[in-house]
Amino acid sequence: MAQTHNPQEALLWALSDLDEKSFKLFKFHLRDRSLLEGKLPLARGELEGLSPVDLASRLISLYGAWEAVKVVLSVLRVMNLLEPADWLSPICLNDYREKYREHVRCLEERQEGGICGSYNQLLLVAKSSPGSPESSACPLPEQELDSVSVETLFDPGEKPYQAPPTVVLQGSAGTGKTTLARKMVLDWATGTLYPGRFDYVFYVSCREVVLLQEGKPDQLLFWCCGDDQAPVKEMLREEERLLFILDGFDELQRPFAKGLKRLSPNPMENMLHRLIRREVFPRCSLLITTRPVALGNLEPLLKQSHHIHILGFSEDERRRYFSSYFTDEEQARNAFDIVQGNDVLYKSCQIPGICWVICSWLKEQMERGREISETPSNGTDIFMAYVSTFLPPSDNAGCFELTGHRVLSGLCSLAAEGIQHQRFMFEEADLRKHNLDVTRLDAFLSSMCYQEGRDIKTFYTFRHISFQEFFHAMSYLVLEDQSQLGKESRRELNRLLDEEGKAENEEMTLSMQFLLDILKKETSSNFELKFSLKISPLVKQEWMHLKEQMKSIKHKGAWDLEFSLNPSKIRNLVKGVQISDVSFKMGQSNKKKSQDRNSFSVKTILSNGQKEKQKCPVVGKDNIAKTQKEASNGKGRDTEK
Repeated sequence: MAQTHNPQEALLWALSDLDEKSFKLFKFHLRDRSLLEGKLPLARGELEGLSPVDLASRLISLYGAWEAVKVVLSVLRVMNLLEPADWLSPICLNDYREKYREHVRCLEERQEGGICGSYNQLLLVAKSSPGSPESSACPLPEQELDSVSVETLFDPGEKPYQAPPTVVLQGSAGTGKTTLARKMVLDWATGTLYPGRFDYVFYVSCREVVLLQEGKPDQLLFWCCGDDQAPVKEMLREEERLLFILDGFDELQRPFAKGLKRLSPNPMENMLHRLIRREVFPRCSLLITTRPVALGNLEPLLKQSHHIHILGFSEDERRRYFSSYFTDEEQARNAFDIVQGNDVLYKSCQIPGICWVICSWLKEQMERGREISETPSNGTDIFMAYVSTFLPPSDNAGCFELTGHRVLSGLCSLAAEGIQHQRFMFEEADLRKHNLDVTRLDAFLSSMCYQEGRDIKTFYTFRHISFQEFFHAMSYLVLEDQSQLGKESRRELNRLLDEEGKAENEEMTLSMQFLLDILKKETSSNFELKFSLKISPLVKQEWMHLKEQMKSIKHKGAWDLEFSLNPSKIRNLVKGVQISDVSFKMGQSNKKKSQDRNSFSVKTILSNGQKEKQKCPVVGKDNIAKTQKEASNGKGRDTEK
């Protein structure tokens, strides 16, 4: 019989094909509860005298067509009738593909500001692998850049792949890597990306998956599907039709990982390393997103890879972003005029994450009726403007020091503890430890729900990793006794300096870049004024000594590449690029968020307003009655990565 996708036809064929003896044995096994996965078994009297047609009808009426096929498939395998079992397997697998696609779509619909709505195009260019002759021949800004489309990321091109493709999507903090990765999964689920190429596309948030206690390959697939009954064996029969998107490799370990205060190796992190080294699922396709700062750790794990750099917004897309972010046309026009009048602001808006920071800051200032007279001279000034604007007001007659400084100190200590322990997700107890009240921190922190067993935990993350790095940098100036730098900070700074020196010609950590900027004379004065703090002369002297040492080390700063491209080169890229499916979610900070503990807030994008959580069916019988764990299609973290 020709292959059919109709479960009723398949069921009838499988039962009718059994000889009389096998059919009797089949009905005997139907009374075995262990084969029914919790379904109601048929009584002996119900089975007597039933023909194959009658039995098929009875099973369908009891369980539904798709579930009936699964029951029959389980019994056939127990009876070792492999031919009809193999014939039925694709029926179940096709069914599960559709359920998984629906699962992915529902994940995004349930996100606060998920990947739905209006988008901005992002620029992608091909990049030579680090250490290759092409890479060392001349810096990327001086190379002829070739635009790339998401549709062709896994095409072999002129040089066919010798092994399953691994694509490394790299970009500085805030360039849109996470949004792009999530959009790819959603477009696959809706059938507009890679149709017929991949049976499954799995989004793996590196920061979230390491919360799993086990590091088994099957556990990773169960987690991705949000279903511990997912047909893993059937999925793996055609590994080459699987795509894993590992989002945020840089969050697994920093360049100075040896110095981190880590308690023990994480089993799932080890599993991801095995996946990248092709020790598990060797025939699948891989896409890995990372900041350039982690490439030194990633490269030794790769066998063959294709590197893509994400550059952010074109000039036209920056204007379009403002028009979509500001609901008031006049406000959008005024805000964009302000940005165009400042070279630093305008150039910074090429980075989607920073563009969001700028829009949020300008909108808040406008709504408060304040005149915007600041002229930021670098990215650090922009973050300082945002933080000083959104720090909670004082409850004590406007005395900033009593509340604003306490909140700032708490955010700094939380960020520093997280960076030092390689943590990006925090529980409410962590916030309380640092004297933080989550109800007043929407501008800086986002929440997400995570299923752990039958319990749902709420985790908090900084709205974007660049905020955690910024507060980490500030912690050296806010938390210490101002009479001295402090032994702990001195030890940490010397370690940072040592590791930065070893990473010569690589991108410096964002924390170090923020810190060096703050200590510039003009910026430090602005810092003291904005936050009512005084950096002691001794602290400045010690930092200037470290700064002089840093000058002898050749480093790239975050966003150096993006900002070094001249406008004409970017315009040429726009003419050649076709990436209608690569977009960046527009939005603004939510001041009021409804907490849906049953939502799949996998990551947290910087979102505009509230989004009603939609109730969608989920995959797997166990998940109908309970909230699933997130398969991380992520919202984001707020924005980017």
